[in-house]
Amino acid sequence: MTTLFYAGLCVLLLLFLAWRVVQFRRAHKIGIGDGGNVELLQRIRVHANAVEYMPMLFLLLGGMELNGYPQWLIHSFGAAILISRCAHAWGLSHQKGISAGRMSGMLITFLLMLSMAAISIYGYLQAAFFPAAM
Repeated sequence: MTTLFYAGLCVLLLLFLAWRVVQFRRAHKIGIGDGGNVELLQRIRVHANAVEYMPMLFLLLGGMELNGYPQWLIHSFGAAILISRCAHAWGLSHQKGISAGRMSGMLITFLLMLSMAAISIYGYLQAAFFPAAM
């Protein structure tokens, strides 16, 4: 259930980012693609980047929750996912180049993916080869 809470919050973020794209398309009458408009391309990439990373993050988080990892750990990862994706979206939305939000968002996202993958792999190996230790 905890994963669903954070996934739900992140879906609200995705909807907000998608709305920004739709709103811009309507205002500038751009039906498909970016129409050569740099601001629209930027909005599309902000939304797409979130769509690209969130599924794997929540697959790992949900798997960890289903496998009985402590709730404090699930909440910590869930909150960090939300914060990292908000920071990245804000940073990329407000500057075209490098920004603190974009860099911190991606760094946290990569660290989350790496640590969640390592914890998941370790948990599997421990359960598969040392079941008595569980």
